[in-house]
Amino acid sequence: MKRRILFVVVVGMVMAVASAAMAEPIIIKFSHVVAVDTPKGQAAEYFKKLAEERTNGAVKAEVYPNSQLYKDKEEMEALQLGSVQMLAPSLAKFGPLGVKQFEVFDLPFIFDGYDQLHKVTLGPVGRKLLKELEPKGVLGMAYWDNGFKVMSANKPLRSPTDCKGLKMRIQSSKILEAQMRALKAIPQVMAFSEVYQALQTGVVDGTENPPSNLYTQKMHEVQKHVALTDHGYLGYAVIVNKKFWEGLSADIRTQLESAMADATTFANEIAKKKNDEDMAAVKASGKTEVTALTAQERDLWKSALIKVHSEMAGRIGADLIQEVYQATGFKKLASPSTIQEKNAVVRGLSQKSFPMRDPQADTAAFFPGPCNHLYSVET
Repeated sequence: MKRRILFVVVVGMVMAVASAAMAEPIIIKFSHVVAVDTPKGQAAEYFKKLAEERTNGAVKAEVYPNSQLYKDKEEMEALQLGSVQMLAPSLAKFGPLGVKQFEVFDLPFIFDGYDQLHKVTLGPVGRKLLKELEPKGVLGMAYWDNGFKVMSANKPLRSPTDCKGLKMRIQSSKILEAQMRALKAIPQVMAFSEVYQALQTGVVDGTENPPSNLYTQKMHEVQKHVALTDHGYLGYAVIVNKKFWEGLSADIRTQLESAMADATTFANEIAKKKNDEDMAAVKASGKTEVTALTAQERDLWKSALIKVHSEMAGRIGADLIQEVYQATGFKKLASPSTIQEKNAVVRGLSQKSFPMRDPQADTAAFFPGPCNHLYSVET
């Protein structure tokens, strides 16, 4: 009798332990470096809500914003080691990881608005790029928009020549380094969490950011001028530790994929609205003078920076750049001489002040040899 009672007790204890173990939720630590009220911050919180609801509590997503767990340079290694399960790093972060193809998103003036961008991120080119992450122990789940970048400094930046000699903070990206050098600025790689203080103390003179980052990090309080250049795109790839993901049941993965799809739609819908609202807030603050460029002025920025495409073709891949051009219907570049002539008229200056250049020579210089077909003069 005593043995039977003992057996029942032992079985009961085992079942209780097993039941408790089964009730333990799967923890997803989701780390990122921006504020909660940015497009990425809001999307991460929305994913958390959907993931927990759709798995009926089987998954618990813990979101850590504002570099609470890891800074820019630390978070990718943390993911690969399994210290966190999910990140949404900026696309520039994948170059240092060894997947240089993602640097195509850093090329200045590669996209002319969200419609062109989404033809890549929501199309076959974007899916192919995410597949390139798998050998690194990382699975790509989705692309999330932030927005198009503006330039800021403590002096007006109406012309690309205004950047000469300025120390400009950038993310770690060879493309962004080349971009700043094309402007004759001095690129300074720096963690996102350190930028405000660096601007405040004069360690750097300026930076580039979408308005949502500029405003939520209060950078506008320490930058007297912002130019609405929209010269480059800042977006994110939501990624997950491959080993962790493959260890989940098929049902859980399906539910999380559904949550991610809806969170991605949400992220991309709010991105432009949030950036527009935050730029309006920057203007309303009265702390920063915001300059809207004319079409001719923006053409000068494009003319100064477009050469980065050809300079970096060997690093990114000329074929990939061409795939993006074909997907987006990339507008061919007008010759620099034409841009200079237009700008001379706008400024009321003599065209003699602008030495004429051979458009065909300019075109050949962008992509010498077999890559000439990537650029040609607009006709």
